[in-house]
Amino acid sequence: MSNPVALLRKVLLLDATTCLATGLLLVLFAGSLAEPLGLATGFLRLSGASLLPFAAFLLHTARRPALSRTQLWVVIALNALWVVDSVLVLTTGFVQPTMLGTVFVAAQAAAVAVLADLELLGTLKLRACVSAT
Repeated sequence: MSNPVALLRKVLLLDATTCLATGLLLVLFAGSLAEPLGLATGFLRLSGASLLPFAAFLLHTARRPALSRTQLWVVIALNALWVVDSVLVLTTGFVQPTMLGTVFVAAQAAAVAVLADLELLGTLKLRACVSAT
């Protein structure tokens, strides 16, 4: 896709959709997921709840008439932080997830890393297009 604005809007909307879906899943079903994932109910619920305002921010950012580079960098930074935190959850021994929990945390971290990478690529392309004009 050669239009960085269109790319960014689509990626931001995908990011918002996945955050909303994952956030609702974790908030609404934390009790049911805790045992199979080996993660505390409160941890799951708090993680899910943190995704809901971020989903709203992503939607707001995607739907603005002009994309804000500052907001795009905030999105990229927060997604990178989520990935780092996910790695720390799996490597510090603070929690002892089951194999399913490990796969769940690793898979969502990988998905967030891909989204952050696409957002970074789009932001850099946007900057290049603006500076070329």
